[in-house]
Amino acid sequence: MRYTQEPAYVLHARRWRETSLLVEVLSREHGRLGLVARGVQGPKRQALRAALQPLQHIRLDATQRGELAWLSAAEAIDQAPRLAGDAGMAGFYINELLMRLAPRQDPRPELYALYGQVRTQLREQAPLAWTLRRFERDLLEALGVGFALDVDGDGVPVDPAARYLLDAEHGPRRLLGERDGGERGRTATGRALLALAADTMPGPDDLAGLRRSLRTVLAHHLGPRGLKSWELMAELGRIGSDGDG
Repeated sequence: MRYTQEPAYVLHARRWRETSLLVEVLSREHGRLGLVARGVQGPKRQALRAALQPLQHIRLDATQRGELAWLSAAEAIDQAPRLAGDAGMAGFYINELLMRLAPRQDPRPELYALYGQVRTQLREQAPLAWTLRRFERDLLEALGVGFALDVDGDGVPVDPAARYLLDAEHGPRRLLGERDGGERGRTATGRALLALAADTMPGPDDLAGLRRSLRTVLAHHLGPRGLKSWELMAELGRIGSDGDG
């Protein structure tokens, strides 16, 4: 298969052999693609290397050969957002989630649109914690594993005064007194779930509860191997803040 002038976002790039790169992109028409970019080292290839940096929006030409496609051309569509600090970590986190959860060569235009949206929000310095919670919600939906947040798994309306655990297979599950006390640290208030369902930013405490609850769901779909970005955030002491992933 040939890809011609295919719009895509760069998720990841790493050195391969002496002069090449292995690149992962999220394309508009063909989903996540793995690319081999040959001969990208040297001063004459600087523009191509710049176009293959994470968060960059590009157009590419490539030919699929088995699992990977061989890149023949790529050009930047715009300038990638320059992110630093927590915003840079958020960009790494978003890219890693898509690398792990988006299947290869599976057209999902809604994922492509979602990435463009969150990339713009990071560029414009939108509230970071809220940006990530909305992205996680929409990512699960785009992958076909989302669930309603305004009713529990049995269809009962969420009580804003109660606390809920997000079950990846069942949806919100209300905590019932002391019997579920050991799970309280992974819960969110009903008020927070209703805010996320209505796309209305809640307060800092509720944002922190949403982070913990959504991480439980994401961890289920990721399997036993977590994310490097989670490990880095733990090392940097940001796990408890409401501004990270």
